Amino acid sequence: MRRVLRFSPLWVLALLASILAVSGTPAQAARTDGAATARAAATSVTVDGSGSGRTFDGIGAISGGGGNSRLLTDYPPKQRSQILDYLFKPGYGANLQLLKLEIGGDANSTDGSEPSIEHSKGTVNCDAGYEFWLAEQARKRNPDIGLYGLAWAAPGWIKGGFWSTDTINYLISWLGCAKQHGLPISYLGGWNERGHDDAWYVQLRAALDKAGYGDVRIVADDSGWDVADDMAKDKAFNDAVSIIGAHYPCEGGDGGSADTCSSSKTAQDNGKPLWASENGSQDMDTGAPALIRSITRGYVDAKMTSYFNWPLLAAIYPNLPYSTVGLATAGSPWSGNYGIGANTWATAQVTQFARPGWKFIDSGSGYLGGSESNGSYVTLKSPNGKDYSTVLETTTATAAQTADFTVKGGLSTGAVHVWATDLNHPSAATDLIHTEDVTPSAGGTYSLTLKPGYVYTVTTTTGQGKGHASAPAAHALALPYTDDFDKDAAGTEAKYLSDMQGSFEVQKCAAGRGGMCLQQMAPTKPIEWQDDSDAFTLVGDPTWKNYTLRTDAELAKPGTLELIGRAGTQNRPQSHQQGYFFQISDTGAWTILKSDADGNRTVLMRSSTTALGTGTWHRLALSFSGPAITASVDGKKLGTVQDSSYAAGQGGLGLTSYDLDQFDNLSFTRAKAAAPAAALAVTPSVKSVRRGKDLTVTSTLTVPARGTTADGVNMTLAAPSGFVYDATPQVFGAVKPGHSAVATWKLTAPGDKASTATLTATATYAQHEVAGVLREDTQVEVVNPPPPTGVQDVSDLDFVASTNGWGPVERNESVGGTNAGDGGPLTIGGTVYAKGLGTNSVSDVTIYLGGNCSKFVSTVGNDDDAGTSGSETFSVLGDGKTLAATKTVKGGDPAQQLSADLSGVQTLDLVVGDAGDGNAYDHGDWAAPTVTCSG
Repeated sequence: MRRVLRFSPLWVLALLASILAVSGTPAQAARTDGAATARAAATSVTVDGSGSGRTFDGIGAISGGGGNSRLLTDYPPKQRSQILDYLFKPGYGANLQLLKLEIGGDANSTDGSEPSIEHSKGTVNCDAGYEFWLAEQARKRNPDIGLYGLAWAAPGWIKGGFWSTDTINYLISWLGCAKQHGLPISYLGGWNERGHDDAWYVQLRAALDKAGYGDVRIVADDSGWDVADDMAKDKAFNDAVSIIGAHYPCEGGDGGSADTCSSSKTAQDNGKPLWASENGSQDMDTGAPALIRSITRGYVDAKMTSYFNWPLLAAIYPNLPYSTVGLATAGSPWSGNYGIGANTWATAQVTQFARPGWKFIDSGSGYLGGSESNGSYVTLKSPNGKDYSTVLETTTATAAQTADFTVKGGLSTGAVHVWATDLNHPSAATDLIHTEDVTPSAGGTYSLTLKPGYVYTVTTTTGQGKGHASAPAAHALALPYTDDFDKDAAGTEAKYLSDMQGSFEVQKCAAGRGGMCLQQMAPTKPIEWQDDSDAFTLVGDPTWKNYTLRTDAELAKPGTLELIGRAGTQNRPQSHQQGYFFQISDTGAWTILKSDADGNRTVLMRSSTTALGTGTWHRLALSFSGPAITASVDGKKLGTVQDSSYAAGQGGLGLTSYDLDQFDNLSFTRAKAAAPAAALAVTPSVKSVRRGKDLTVTSTLTVPARGTTADGVNMTLAAPSGFVYDATPQVFGAVKPGHSAVATWKLTAPGDKASTATLTATATYAQHEVAGVLREDTQVEVVNPPPPTGVQDVSDLDFVASTNGWGPVERNESVGGTNAGDGGPLTIGGTVYAKGLGTNSVSDVTIYLGGNCSKFVSTVGNDDDAGTSGSETFSVLGDGKTLAATKTVKGGDPAQQLSADLSGVQTLDLVVGDAGDGNAYDHGDWAAPTVTCSG
């Protein structure tokens, strides 16, 4: 959901048609659309300067928790400055008053990995990443902005886990880097959403004081309100913490409705400020109503005095998680396109009208009409006791309503300025509009009519404003695209590369190569916030289709490198990255695989080539042309596989371990369409087959007349579980140009249920010593037979499946030898039965009924031909549940009657068990079995 601001003179007309009207006389209804409206339900709002409440600490946003500001640094300077102005410049946009920065730890923390300042112990790079740069830009626009540091992950060299002295020392090093950048950090947290260690916070407070950071206030614990319970029990812990911060404390939690908010009595009684230290996770437009509710209702319901939106913006690639959340989107740095969301203007309705240090007026805060369904309001007053602002939201209202204001207690009774944003219908014409100036009556009273779906601010302050910069149109990143990294400074991130796990920075090249290279910097597995994965970075345009990715690569020590292509949707965690991966190890073993966005990986091709070794450079390539995917090393093609699962996506570089491997001379070029080297077709004899019945599948490999001989041709067929067939590969040797090889398989369809089955034929071969793999799918419908009608002898019905402990199940005769039709008459206790089933335990006969039958009846017993030998059990199963059963039946026992209610049964199974003593002479007969069915 990306929206570019565009303005038109018509906004004035839209304003007249949609924004509230105001009046200085409470008894007079406001007018809208040129006609008097019926007076809506009224709320009396008393703005009393002698009243008070908690201190307002400001509204902020979070850069981090997943690399969400990464692409902002790569934007053209003009558009980058515009975006920063919308976020931080007073009187222009969101006017943020607080900024939380992720303290990077080389591990993914939602939709990206932020670099540590200290990948290896003792080596500190204060220019790592972009968070300090962002904070500098924020302070350049608003010198009063408060800065807050918080860690999601931590570098792997830390001993003792996160709650350790090493981590405290690491945080102090980070503060030192901030100081080096001229950034005063006002607030510091512990471990994001991972609870707390009381003693660790006490130790942190002491260490901060000793290191000269006594003015840094600790926030705990960036998780939930239960931290307040432990603070109440532990004075030292309580004294160490300055602010109690909880995440997603409003209704629905992460990304929820925020119709109500909550804190705990213990937290409120503590007396320290209560913050929603992370909230949001909402689309930049549709999330605006929940955002403003979190702010206003956060105070009304829970006395929270600060709100941090996650994230600041989505400056990430659009195939990553949460690509439209935040105050803005900026996912196309090469085009300069960006979008400013309604979240920005909802935020501005607070931040442009009240500053940190103002006081809430509790008597001027509450729910409109006393009900949350009508909306909420909060009033704040300036430290001088003269100015005030009231923020009212009607995001859950369904009709217009009136607010009657009375101003007293020394506050200004002069003109008030009314600003409004239509959150239900975001547009440039209705975002942060100055609608009216109203002069209260002599008694300090005035009224407003409030339309549903809006946020309004009534204020005595001035200086508000709205930026008018607009973004250029988006376009794809042009091919070819190259980067040799030689223009980048050591320790910085390369253009357009977005790290997903680990940290990729520009460093001096190793292994005898001059210039600058890209190096993975995390030498050990980090202390992670979410699951582990390969260390990898993404780059390029998600719309790229046919291209060749090339790079030089050097293995610092034994391990595996990977090239990623057509990288599409990524779900959390980052290992759930859709795309194709070419992996090659120092031994020369290589694989082409595909991964879906659920993290399921499928090997498409696997082989080996000359060992790469370590400490030497090699040229790797991964090429896409339609369904053909080709991997190469040092100009030699290793193999080509056909797969059409993913047609477009980014590129990427990675490694499967935490090593200091390097890459250089990255390039993406258009791939020319190549004529197919061979073609594979797969054809079933039928498109649908009944359960338990046979079909034939043929696969044909054809080499074009002008092609190259395919050597070592093998073909295999893969079918879902339940199909019975010989899966042995069929070998054909060489197939010359203009010729084909044909493989045929006979399969028996599953008997358990109907389904749509995908059958996959695979052909492997080599042409000029380059391995090739072709795969083709075909689908077959496994269907149910027609259900029986009327009264039917079971022996006349089609079996979906049948198994028998000796020979086949016989129809209308007892079991005999191993061949069909070699039994005798069905005889139990001297009575001969013309119809029935002859079995030998363990036996199962499956018949499809389709819910059309109501009753099963049969006589059962051990056939007389076994004499007094044999013992078995008889069971009737409907859809796997036992409907009727006998106890053990022995040879010579009289016949028994067995019946069952078949109402609703789809599949009937007639099972003969061996009674636990083997199946010798268990000649179980179902004599005269019938089903009674409809029709």
